[in-house]
Amino acid sequence: MAKKVVATLKTGKGNSFTKVIKMVKSPKTGAYAFKEEIVHNDHVADFFKK
Repeated sequence: MAKKVVATLKTGKGNSFTKVIKMVKSPKTGAYAFKEEIVHNDHVADFFKK
């Protein structure tokens, strides 16, 4: 499925969006999980500040 998302982001207005992946540690178990989102290029820094 990731291939479809990446392919659609490369054409048209999809160039202004970025797929970002952040590693988040669970406070309950201590295990790490990955949080993935597709955000506008202007909001990438805001995503990582959260």
